[in-house]
Amino acid sequence: MKPAAGPQLLAALSAELAALRSFVTLLEREQGMLVENLTDELLELSEQKSADALSLNKLAETRRALLQELVPQANADTIRAWLKAHSPQGFAAWQETVSLAKRAKRANQTNGELIQMKLRRNQQMLGVLSNAVDKANLYGPDGQTSFSPGSGRSLGSG
Repeated sequence: MKPAAGPQLLAALSAELAALRSFVTLLEREQGMLVENLTDELLELSEQKSADALSLNKLAETRRALLQELVPQANADTIRAWLKAHSPQGFAAWQETVSLAKRAKRANQTNGELIQMKLRRNQQMLGVLSNAVDKANLYGPDGQTSFSPGSGRSLGSG
């Protein structure tokens, strides 16, 4: 075990925790925007969400590498035991990180379900509109109206 790995792990856990808090807040904002149909804001938020997700992945990779140095047989139980014994602050950060990760997963699943519901609704609406256009058949393939004036009774005839 490298002597500096312990403090580095605490710093990595703290950085990941801060990023995860921010990400959960972002997911909750996304959920509100989905409910309120704020599509323009959703587009802007999606860019930030992608960047934050990439950043979180990098932070998690750093944390995993440090844990591997400190706890070679790393699994949930050995990580908790090592942190409890060697880094009470790290243990607290780890517990909150695990809890927030579960919260982020639930929020992301909910947002995905909201998006799917909106997609289904939009597809149904497009189907209704498409069907109405097909039935009306006002315009031909050349963009011209498909009915010809004078083919029926004229206005005012008797």
